[in-house]
Amino acid sequence: MTDTPVHQKLQPQFLLLVFLVSIGFFMQGLDTTIINTALPTIAKDLNEDPLRMHGLIISYVLSVAVCIPLSGWLADRFGIRNTFFAAIVIFTFASLGCALSHSFYSLISFRVIQGIGGALLMPVGRLAMLRLIPREQFLSAMSIMSLAGLLGPLTGPILGGWLVEYMSWHWIFLINVPMGLLGMFMAFKIMPNRTESNVKKFDLSGFILLMIAMAGMALGIENMASHEVSGTLSIGLFISGFIAAFLYAWHAHHHTNALFQSKLFKNRIYAIGIVGNLFARFGANAIPFIVPLMLQVAFHMEPLMTGIMMTPVVLGSLFSKPIIRPIIQQVGYRRFLLLNTILVGACIASFALTTADTPFWLRALHFFIFGVLNSLQFVSMNTLTLKDLPQQDASSGNSFLSMIMMLSMSIGIAFAGTLLNIFTAHFGQAHITQAFHTTLMILGSINIITAWIFYQLPKDQQI
Repeated sequence: MTDTPVHQKLQPQFLLLVFLVSIGFFMQGLDTTIINTALPTIAKDLNEDPLRMHGLIISYVLSVAVCIPLSGWLADRFGIRNTFFAAIVIFTFASLGCALSHSFYSLISFRVIQGIGGALLMPVGRLAMLRLIPREQFLSAMSIMSLAGLLGPLTGPILGGWLVEYMSWHWIFLINVPMGLLGMFMAFKIMPNRTESNVKKFDLSGFILLMIAMAGMALGIENMASHEVSGTLSIGLFISGFIAAFLYAWHAHHHTNALFQSKLFKNRIYAIGIVGNLFARFGANAIPFIVPLMLQVAFHMEPLMTGIMMTPVVLGSLFSKPIIRPIIQQVGYRRFLLLNTILVGACIASFALTTADTPFWLRALHFFIFGVLNSLQFVSMNTLTLKDLPQQDASSGNSFLSMIMMLSMSIGIAFAGTLLNIFTAHFGQAHITQAFHTTLMILGSINIITAWIFYQLPKDQQI
């Protein structure tokens, strides 16, 4: 008698399902990167300040963060296929709305709607594969899907730069339409609408508190340097978000039906990992926004070349994948995260040393090193956070981590945009390079300081 292998090759009947989920994964991955190189061009076309365009990224990322807790409940209640189909419809038509927008605020509105669709695409797609594909074939399915996740960020900056330079910025959104239509057709053809028989009542009050907490803090930080929003309102938004977060903590402790139970944070490793993910991602998440902006606005680089320059970041990320496990096995999570968090911060701050005259090869090497360090940081933080959770808490803990990751991105970009506007006003438009450099040094310094969070880890934390 032979034992059944733990992992098996994916059977042909599941290939179309994986391809369908990969379309959603690719669309979301592409959309989070393709817009970065287009921001100055969009600003010029809409007669807006390019330093104000971070709102286009924040509006998308924040709506993704807010709606992540909805994804699992909607799939259980209304079915996997119906929820996934709705996600593609929302994402596709919001993309069309973005392309047809003629004002900054209408573009912001459609980006929010697009984020709602994006929030459902990946979690529901992963859930569909988990429930429909046999467990022994799941690893093969995830490996195939992960390629789509890599292709999106890899092609996004270059494709965005090319479309902006040789066509128009509208095409960075229109490109989603044919893929979305294909996804809609395939969803009804190949994905069964599996539901759950016992679905808990949705924690609406907890969801509202989380929404106020995330939106309040992110928007409060974003508008602190705005000329259109008073400082009092910005501070009020931030305080409201902080109070809502405190109220949700009380809610999670006293309500058995809470979206995320307070018992999650009784696991010390998980709690440290969540706090570390929140703060250690601020600077790194701001780099794909602030560096392309610096290359174009301060160094006057063309959009396509800007996109090409960001490609080594993704290549560095790919390079890091095979080496992360051996490194952590050798030194342990605590020592690795203490050192790597400092290195990531130093690398972010070192972007302040670059100028318009920095050689191409040196800039590419710099981005590659950042990509390696940043990927090592993210993978190690994520695996540390989830590795000791009990099986019954794994799904909830993973969803909360995903939400924190998107929240950290929105706050990081909002903070970077606010700093950039403050220093631009201080130094003046004639010295805008100095404003970028000062912002980068502060972001890097914050990252270095957050190494203290990982100092709290037990000294024997191994993989």
